Amino acid sequence: MAWADLGLSALGIPVLACAGYLFLLTLLSAKLPLPARATPKTRFRVLIPAHNEALGIRSTIENLRALDYPVELFDVLVIADNCVDDTAAQASAAGALVLTRTNDVERGKGYALHYAFDRLPANVDAAVVIDADTVVSPNLLRAFAARLESGACAVQADYAVRNAMAAWRTRLIAIAFGAFHVVRSRGRERLGVSAGLRGNGMCFSARVLREVPHEAYSIVEDVEYGIRLAEAGHRVYYADEAHVYGEMVTNAKAAESQRERWEGGRAALTRKYASRLLRRGLAGNRVLLDLGIDVLVPPLSRLAVAAALGLVIAVVGGLVTGGFRVSGTVFGASVAAIAIYVLRGWMVSGTGAQGLLDLALAPAYVVWKIALRLRRRPATSAWVRTSREAERPETPS
Repeated sequence: MAWADLGLSALGIPVLACAGYLFLLTLLSAKLPLPARATPKTRFRVLIPAHNEALGIRSTIENLRALDYPVELFDVLVIADNCVDDTAAQASAAGALVLTRTNDVERGKGYALHYAFDRLPANVDAAVVIDADTVVSPNLLRAFAARLESGACAVQADYAVRNAMAAWRTRLIAIAFGAFHVVRSRGRERLGVSAGLRGNGMCFSARVLREVPHEAYSIVEDVEYGIRLAEAGHRVYYADEAHVYGEMVTNAKAAESQRERWEGGRAALTRKYASRLLRRGLAGNRVLLDLGIDVLVPPLSRLAVAAALGLVIAVVGGLVTGGFRVSGTVFGASVAAIAIYVLRGWMVSGTGAQGLLDLALAPAYVVWKIALRLRRRPATSAWVRTSREAERPETPS
């Protein structure tokens, strides 16, 4: 049955390649050194794209206005995009500037951001994007300024979960964020490639926004714009010490809608960009090569299922025939690499012992993700507001 072993091994090579990529980034995921602290001089505009966010917009603005940065060097602007509530009035009352946008055809966060970026004042050096349900660490603008003043044109802060301890689902999301946002971003920063954009906690110099207009309108407009920046020769830097905390949903229905849109949008980007990025990357551009690999890595749940299923088949085949040693090694190594990556995500997630116990529920979470994938509807770029929790927990320290 050597042919069967080799055939199964061949099927396992893509799985091992993806798992090996994650393992490499895990090895490089130690905390990054802090940049030199300098006297602030960068002038920022903090943008909050908002669609019907009247209930929570004031607290987000108040948090931003308390940042540890000279008040004369930044302002806060809310883009009230196709709102039917009083988001604009609430934002203005909280002290923010307001830009109202109404367009029945071009709807979505990407269009809202493009609208605001095109209207940056001449004296603004950089724009920061913060979601409407977010609180941020006080050092956010100082961290961005340090990178911009040393030559960066795009920076991503750590994006973490605001209500991580609310339920087992949010703890698992926090672990996933730890792996995807921290482990991957630290590793990619150490490799000198693009850390990637996460949609929340992004910073762009005004210069790069003029050079590479934000013409990214898909449901994953952040990933799309990060690719466009890389193709123009710019990488995204990672600000490890600065944090934005976004609220995650605890109920299955809202979580399903959120994940369905994101995974569908990312799959569409993979089909559109992967081969092009790999071709240009293999020609000598390591930033594009890394981005090509990154968009090809499937969601962790699918990768873990493929690795585990392959290992089970190899083990059973080995027990029956005494063979399958090569495929067993391929899939065993893949499972081990994924497990180490997930455990590292837990280590940086801040969920503690409870989070580790919740990992026992991960198989149920994976089954839910697979079922979601099987009945996935076509992705839309329309702005679909995710349901917020009725009560918000304390802001993380």
